[in-house]
Amino acid sequence: MSEYAQLRILLQRRLDLIADHAFRDRDSAAHLEALKQVSEDLAAEQLRLRSGLPPRLNHFLTQASFSKALEYLDSSAG
Repeated sequence: MSEYAQLRILLQRRLDLIADHAFRDRDSAAHLEALKQVSEDLAAEQLRLRSGLPPRLNHFLTQASFSKALEYLDSSAG
């Protein structure tokens, strides 16, 4: 699913940011801004891919089930 490589990167980046408590504790404003940016990038990528997204993946993205979306991509890659 190389056509979803950027989507996968953005999903992983968002989950990594959420888990980065040290960054959040060190600079909460920058952490929030980084989360906002990756969320906007993720929404734009979803919109770009919208017409070709498998229904299940689209559902996960629409419902903001980003961990499930990443699992779907990982399980579909092999």
